[in-house]
Amino acid sequence: MSTALEHVAAARPPGRATSRYAAIFTILLMLVSGFFFAPTPAQAATLGVGYGNEDLWLGSFSSHDRQAYCMDLDALPPYGSTQHPELQTTLDSLSDAELARLNYVMGRWGESQDPNVTAAVQMYVWDVADHGNYTSRGGDAHFLTRVPAGVQSTVLANLNAMREAAAANAVANPSVSMSISMSDQYDGQLTITANPASATGVVTLTGGTFREGSTSATLGAGTHQIVGTPPEAAPDYQITASITAPALGYGAGVDLFYTPGEQRILGTASFEPLSAVAKSPVIPLDFQPVIETVVDAKFVQAGDVFTDKLTVSVTKHSWIKVNGTPVPVLAEGTLYGPFEAQPAEASAPPEGAPVLGTETLTLTHPGNYVSPGTLTAPESGFYTWVWKIDKGKQGGNAKYLTGSFTDRFGRIAETSIAPFQPEAVSKANGRLVEPGDQVTDTITVSSTNGAWLKHNDEPIPVIFEGTAYQVPGTLPPAQGAEVPSGAVPIGTVQVTATGPGTYESPEVTLPDAGFVTWVWQVKKASQPEWVRPYIASDWQDDYGINIESHSMRWPLTITSEVREYNVHKGGRAFDRITVSGFPDNHPSFEGDGYWGPDAKELTHTVYGPFKTDMVLTDELDLENAPVLTTITTPAKNGIYDIGYGDDDRIQPEDPGYYVIVTTFQGDDRVQPFQSSPADIWERFYVPDDEQPVSVITQATPVVGVGEEFDDAALVQGSKIPESAYLVFRAYGPHDPDAEPVCEVPFFASENIPVTQAGIYRSGKTSVDRAGHVYWVETLYDKDGKVIAEGTCGAPGETTVVTGTPPVVPPTPEQPELPKKPTELAVTGGGFPWVIAGGGAAALIAAGITLWFGRRLALYRERNGYVREEDTGIEELMNE
Repeated sequence: MSTALEHVAAARPPGRATSRYAAIFTILLMLVSGFFFAPTPAQAATLGVGYGNEDLWLGSFSSHDRQAYCMDLDALPPYGSTQHPELQTTLDSLSDAELARLNYVMGRWGESQDPNVTAAVQMYVWDVADHGNYTSRGGDAHFLTRVPAGVQSTVLANLNAMREAAAANAVANPSVSMSISMSDQYDGQLTITANPASATGVVTLTGGTFREGSTSATLGAGTHQIVGTPPEAAPDYQITASITAPALGYGAGVDLFYTPGEQRILGTASFEPLSAVAKSPVIPLDFQPVIETVVDAKFVQAGDVFTDKLTVSVTKHSWIKVNGTPVPVLAEGTLYGPFEAQPAEASAPPEGAPVLGTETLTLTHPGNYVSPGTLTAPESGFYTWVWKIDKGKQGGNAKYLTGSFTDRFGRIAETSIAPFQPEAVSKANGRLVEPGDQVTDTITVSSTNGAWLKHNDEPIPVIFEGTAYQVPGTLPPAQGAEVPSGAVPIGTVQVTATGPGTYESPEVTLPDAGFVTWVWQVKKASQPEWVRPYIASDWQDDYGINIESHSMRWPLTITSEVREYNVHKGGRAFDRITVSGFPDNHPSFEGDGYWGPDAKELTHTVYGPFKTDMVLTDELDLENAPVLTTITTPAKNGIYDIGYGDDDRIQPEDPGYYVIVTTFQGDDRVQPFQSSPADIWERFYVPDDEQPVSVITQATPVVGVGEEFDDAALVQGSKIPESAYLVFRAYGPHDPDAEPVCEVPFFASENIPVTQAGIYRSGKTSVDRAGHVYWVETLYDKDGKVIAEGTCGAPGETTVVTGTPPVVPPTPEQPELPKKPTELAVTGGGFPWVIAGGGAAALIAAGITLWFGRRLALYRERNGYVREEDTGIEELMNE
């Protein structure tokens, strides 16, 4: 039966630090005691732990506070004066191996408080130190009898365990050694070699730690991972390891307790602790600075500088100093751009990416830096920084850098935006227009300081605002940066430009004659809030740019009346022409290179003779019509009497109908004009023997609700029946889009006697609502038989009643009629002078006005506008 031998806690050697401090303390104590105390006297050993008594003992003795074991079986017990123990590395004839085994067993179990252990230790010591006597006395079997029978097997098992352990672990020459190897600058291995392999000690590291972060650990033989912890900013360092391993139980030696004349007793040897020191090679260090940046300003106006804020940190080691001075590191920042949109983030710029420039900074520590600010924004666009540290450009300091560093391209935080400047060039659609027209402007928009920027890959929308201004005065506008105070805005429109290109504005209605010019602008305040930062500044183009202007040409109003309706052969006709509508300074404008000069003349052409007045309609082919004469007058407002001089005489030779047609070719300020060949006020007749009776009428063309209006009839013919009379009837007002209906008149004139050829008027009437009023005139003989009758809805017989009164242009003051020439006979064709000279002339003028006004009024009414020339002949007839 075998019993395992348990180690006793009291037998474990002290730690390295404890041993060191104890040794120092002991030395100091010995030095001090040398002055104050006498040497410690020898003392008798006493029984320690074991079995038996002073006569027969198996176990340890106690001496000098230690447990010791008898060496000599035949010697007297050590009850005398036992001296202090002394280290013996040679003893009698014991070999180093035997001394080592004795030391091992006593070192491991010699201080046990278990008698079953100390009894086994004593038997082991006798067996080795006094082997001959031990065996001669009967060996184990004999000495086991000294212990109680019940524990003999335990003692024997402990003894056998001690023999086995000593044979395996006892060493004559214990040792410990270490070495350090590094895998890289920080990770390494500590290798411990010990003899015996079971030896352990406290290892302390300088310049490094174990994996768990401690600087010391109790370790045995083997390889252990360590991590270097270099000093802050050091360019290199070393890792040092030291070990202290207790020597208790190791080595060929014992402590001898000598008692003169008595038993020698032995204790474990008092060898110094085992120790070793290892150092790594000098480890050169490097560090890795990295850069993060954010632009100083998100938006940078063109011409302003770009600045970048850098935050520098170290991701490996710390910023190295050499001789106390930080290693300088050169950093280079490249500003890429301009781009029309935020570039996508990437590890490197795309091939061919534009570069605005580079800047450099010398870095000497972790922390914050600001770029030099030498680069300015040349044009609109997105500009993004990329910073790098090129190890190859660091010169002799390159060895201190782990490697190069390059920032990512296209980071939003590292991107500044130079806003773009949207502007427009416009061209008015419709160089020559008329009041009441709806016009537009075409604008071609672009960015004038670089690219039109994009957001989310779409061009940033910009609102352009255009205002059409009525130019004060009658001349073209003068170009200038400011809008004159007298310019009147007549319409403002907006165009949202979704990128460079051409856009057409909404329509603006032009009210009055004159010049209109567009002014376009971009106002940041009018843009959506998110758009405003992307626009450089407000913009406005010049006022009065010629291609941005319209000429709303002035409409002419020309009325005329011949003084004689019937003219004998060889007689002379006379005409009074009233001209209004020209600008007051017409025709003095000579042009400015874009706008043409004023036309200088009005032309009055006398067409005839015609066999019948039925051809005198608007469809008359004037190019092929016979011409009696042509007369010119100045193209300006006024009253012109023609036919009185030698150079403007109107002297027909052939019988028939004649009509005077006034034309104006038009220019850049005034509309073309041509009077109607159907104008009854501009006709005269050279009679032959017979002229049939006919009636031509002209109603007031346009009036407002509640205003008075009438109808006029020109009765002509050689033989007017006796007691003939006229009746005028008015129907309506009717819907303009409905077919004319003349059934129940709301107005009927008195019977108006007709005694001779001439113009007769219906009398005034009015209506209280808008619509078309249709006139029908009827000429009766004395018996009530119809001689001539008008047609319901005839163009000259319709009065348009509008909701608002028409504009009446100013009419030049009427001068006295000039005297007729006396050298040629002038006849009235049988008409009294009062009728021929006054009534006929008035009726002719009224007829022209009514006819022309009627046609223009119908056109204007359909377009919702009434012009100045659309006035009736009421004023003329009332004069």
